[in-house]
Amino acid sequence: MTKIKDLLEYSLKSGASDLHLSVGSVPMVRIHGIMKKLQLPVLELDVMESIKNEVLSDNQKQLFDKNLELDFSTAIEGGRFRVNFFHQINGLSAVFRTIPNEIKSAQELGLPPILNQLAMKEKGLILLTGPTGSGKSTTLAAMIDYVNENKSCHIITVEDPVEYFHSSKNSMMNQRELGQSTHSFSNALKSALREDPDVILVGEMRDLETIQLALTAAETGHLVFSTLHTSSAVKTIDRIIDVFPAGQKDQIRSMLSESLLAVIAQKLLKNKDLNGRVPASEIMVANSAIRNLIREDKIYQIPTLIQSGGQDGMQSLDHDLQRLVQQGKVSREEAATFADNSEIFEKGVF
Repeated sequence: MTKIKDLLEYSLKSGASDLHLSVGSVPMVRIHGIMKKLQLPVLELDVMESIKNEVLSDNQKQLFDKNLELDFSTAIEGGRFRVNFFHQINGLSAVFRTIPNEIKSAQELGLPPILNQLAMKEKGLILLTGPTGSGKSTTLAAMIDYVNENKSCHIITVEDPVEYFHSSKNSMMNQRELGQSTHSFSNALKSALREDPDVILVGEMRDLETIQLALTAAETGHLVFSTLHTSSAVKTIDRIIDVFPAGQKDQIRSMLSESLLAVIAQKLLKNKDLNGRVPASEIMVANSAIRNLIREDKIYQIPTLIQSGGQDGMQSLDHDLQRLVQQGKVSREEAATFADNSEIFEKGVF
């Protein structure tokens, strides 16, 4: 019988980012962005039921039966995993995402120095955006760890689930997990504002109330980090404003123009040797010109300011991709698949 402990140990040993288990399919792992089948039999329902019973606590089983899906974290010796159990047409499925034990610095991750500078700001909203699996949590952990090491303050995180564990260094760290220590991001955020925080990490801005609370927290003197599943700075600003009713949009544009510090839109690319992945990012820093464009509802002009905003630490995605190609870290072909303007890579313009 397929044992979950063996599969998780193999995931750690092989460097897999994800382990996929699904009734009716062979177990698969994602290594350096590529899905690979394991030399194992197709998973039967009784095997997945056994895995579920081994991994889930009694309380988690009740939640899973009620909600038909469940997010949580689990650990074995040598590693931790973010887990999602869900139902699909053939039965049960689960995805185990590997969470590295070590929190790497922005420099070790190959991220620009502006991220550490942003992390040391006193107040405002910093957003990490990108698709699932683009390294948002890893980048956020690096920024929070930098604050933890270099500032004496109170940091509260609200996550679903808690991925990276932070010990208190120069700062006081309090980490909360949905389902375990709070019922929702919005509830935890309301509570956090009464807990004398300096820095607040909201795992994801999922709904109108959470977005509004995050904006209010940033506006009232807190440094707030959060994530959205958007692909660029412009789409991030659009998404936030579009969540609100028409009558509130002008007010939200004004709040966002005052509180937004930066948007980092990140993607992960296969490296040139195909034995790892490297981040590429668009970085928008909210200077006075960008704040005016947000307030005046002219966000379509923001990409032009990002292109010319190098002195403020800004960079377009294509500019960062060019850097990665020139440094020999990614292939021109790989860069072209992610680029906003793929022609500059396909035709070798630079």
